[in-house]
Amino acid sequence: MVALLAVTQTVGYGVLFYSFSVFLIPTAAALRTSTTTVTGAMTVSLLAGAGAAVPVGRWLDRHGGRVLMTAGSAAATLLAFVWSQATDVLELYAVWIALGVVSAGVLYDAAFPVVVSWFDAATRARALLAVTVVAGFAATIFLPLAGFLNEAFGWRTAIAVLAIGHGAVTIPLHAMVRRPAAREPARGGATAAAQRAEIIHDALRDRVFWLLAASFVVQACALSAIAVLLVTMLRELGHSPGFAATVAGLVGVLSVAGRLATTAAGQWWSTGGVTAVAFGVQASGAFLLPVVGRGTVGMIACVLALGLGYGVATIARPAMLGDRYGTVAYATLAATWAVPMTLVKALAPLGAVLLWHAAGLAAALDAAALCCLLGAVGLVVSERGRFGERLGR
Repeated sequence: MVALLAVTQTVGYGVLFYSFSVFLIPTAAALRTSTTTVTGAMTVSLLAGAGAAVPVGRWLDRHGGRVLMTAGSAAATLLAFVWSQATDVLELYAVWIALGVVSAGVLYDAAFPVVVSWFDAATRARALLAVTVVAGFAATIFLPLAGFLNEAFGWRTAIAVLAIGHGAVTIPLHAMVRRPAAREPARGGATAAAQRAEIIHDALRDRVFWLLAASFVVQACALSAIAVLLVTMLRELGHSPGFAATVAGLVGVLSVAGRLATTAAGQWWSTGGVTAVAFGVQASGAFLLPVVGRGTVGMIACVLALGLGYGVATIARPAMLGDRYGTVAYATLAATWAVPMTLVKALAPLGAVLLWHAAGLAAALDAAALCCLLGAVGLVVSERGRFGERLGR
């Protein structure tokens, strides 16, 4: 199961997310519009995905992932092909709104509930790690592949080829997804639906649930802004475009290293504590970048600090949510977190740009550092709350 999802997530993110940046300029030229307008299609796609998150989560809790992910892969393949044939901005936006909805049922937000349902607390983190480590190379594989196809055949044919490849890989593999036998017995003879409703009710009234949500949301706000603007920030600090892009490109590899380190450290310390440390390291990297980032060594050190924390939240969120609330209502609860996280991922880069222009680069990075620090503090407080609960039992 892990191997299947590792492959489908790599292909899914490569085709449905990362390739967009390769085709941004040729799409804008063909449709006679600006790159800003075309970029807006991705923004509305993310917002559409946020709207679909909770219904998708409820479906996954009740029925599992096989039907939804298989049908979603088929729809995504068709929509990607339609994207390749778009002739105006209205068509482009319509396609990407639909892709946003469909992506909620085929990418991480759907794959993680499947993984969580298959593995117990002792093995769950390693299973999530395996999926995300492989999928972490989606950009490494598909950005150059999309670039080669674009140069060789043009953007329309390139997208069509990627769409065909997406369907050929993800549809049959998602059709092989199975739902495990119920791992957790129903409470007091309650039906699965009643148990799920009880868990959701209790979680939504749990202070720690919302504290964890806030911690991950504020950290996602910082990282989404930095991810979009990092190359531009490094150029603003005086580094050449090529060198800035090369160093920024290390973030993907570093995120994999961060996930490996987090999972290894989780054998001795709590996931929340390890993740809080990672968020704190990121805060230091963001804060120090405008201070020491004009020098090569200082800049690389700050990017290393930022990069090692990338991806940590990706595996920490499902692990912590599954450990605390179990797997019966996992997808619905995860979707509750996914809505605000997707919103900040869509809007944070714009907010960072506005702050940058109004108050300077240092102010934007200080705001990002503060968000990471708040996320770390929130995780520490939530860990103290959980420890207190255990003592009170």
